[in-house]
Amino acid sequence: MSDFTTARPVAHDQVERWDEETDVAIVGFGAAGACAAIEAAQAGAAVTLFEAASGSGGASALSGGEIYLGGGGGTDAQRAAGFEDSTEALETYLTMAGGPDADAAKIALYARESLDHYQWLKDQGVPYKGTFLPGKIIEPAEDDTLIWSGSEAAWPFSDAATPAPRGHTIQSMGWGGGRKLMDIFEARVRALGVDVRCDARVLSLVADGEGRVTGLIVRIDGQPRFARARKGVVLATGGFCMNRDMLRRYAPQTQRLTDPIGEQDNGSGILMGMGVGGDAIHMDEFFTTCPWIMPESLVKGIFVNTHGQRFINEDCYHGRVSRTMLDQPGERVYLLVDNAIFGRPLDIARIEVAAVGDSWEEVERELGMPQDTLAATVRTFNRYAAEGHDPVFRKAPEWLKVLDEGPFAALELGIGSSFFSFFTLGGLNTRPSGEVLDRAGEVIPGLYAAGRATSGLPRWGHGYSSGLSLADCTFFGRMAGRSAAAG
Repeated sequence: MSDFTTARPVAHDQVERWDEETDVAIVGFGAAGACAAIEAAQAGAAVTLFEAASGSGGASALSGGEIYLGGGGGTDAQRAAGFEDSTEALETYLTMAGGPDADAAKIALYARESLDHYQWLKDQGVPYKGTFLPGKIIEPAEDDTLIWSGSEAAWPFSDAATPAPRGHTIQSMGWGGGRKLMDIFEARVRALGVDVRCDARVLSLVADGEGRVTGLIVRIDGQPRFARARKGVVLATGGFCMNRDMLRRYAPQTQRLTDPIGEQDNGSGILMGMGVGGDAIHMDEFFTTCPWIMPESLVKGIFVNTHGQRFINEDCYHGRVSRTMLDQPGERVYLLVDNAIFGRPLDIARIEVAAVGDSWEEVERELGMPQDTLAATVRTFNRYAAEGHDPVFRKAPEWLKVLDEGPFAALELGIGSSFFSFFTLGGLNTRPSGEVLDRAGEVIPGLYAAGRATSGLPRWGHGYSSGLSLADCTFFGRMAGRSAAAG
């Protein structure tokens, strides 16, 4: 046997020898794989972790280290900031954020155990300063903990559940706390005696005649090795934002975007799971955002499409706003601002000034829009903003401002030119336990998955909130590791 593929497992009875054996084999050393390894090892299982790269991290290390937490009366950081967050409010918000096919079982479990998960993270050595940073930000530039990381305070979410900030960021100066988070997880993994194999690319799963996953084939030092997993295999390989073929097939809208967030996110785990009959769901869903909310004053502007029509309440989470941009006609949208709120966006955002004028009619003409399209939109918005409300999109009063202080400008966000980062949200269908399901909803024995290789808590691009992916990876990574260790 020499031709191995992720799309097709090797038959168990064709394996002539096992080069090594373990109880639980974990594929991927990001947050999901690390947390699975910690739980499996603490349950007494022998654990081997295979990572294709030369070290831990994956997409988790590229993140801000922010985890979505709350409920149960609130975390210590929430309570210190004056927020009493209920489990019911957390569950309601997560259900709305999960979209039309939100996973009720996973949401209920996570909402119920979120505070316990927060304590578990602390027990692993993850530090939290406990301070609250109000306002519209992407992630703390200092070492604060608590931020508004979603659309909790924006309509329609605010009508359904009492708003509370739930983004909990690891104590780390500057952006990019994900690397520190992964360093802590890696130290715990190694301290528990997990056998970590880096530069080890898994090529294929092994399954027996009854469909049970019994092991895997991994390339180490250029040679294929056969590893038996007595109790189970956990796929924690990330999404598929780095696989152009999969993007074209499953998430074609992402072809308009140029900035994937991933490292080894080539969809290999998803393909391996599908190869043994696993059901992949919501493969068309993805997160995207352009960091347009810095400076914060820009939230008081209004977005219009190329027809001059407003399309969303701008005080929503920046990812929800950005994802809705892709639903608009054409390849660009405009953020309308006046002189009072104008600020130069971050250079990384690649947002350009498309038109400037002493009147909105002049801006309209400079953009080449039909007469009284954009200008009419602004007049309607200004009339209601002066009264302190937004009957069309229900933007919160604190973000309403009459745009009447010239000069006026239209900032252009180009779908293919501005910085729209993205990652995929679709993946293997799993139980909260991490067990992978086939298309009939039956468990594939011996196979578990977690993180972006699955369709978990975050499965709807229009409802994503910062910290949901790491919440999903860490919590359900734990569930998968625990289940695999039990066999």
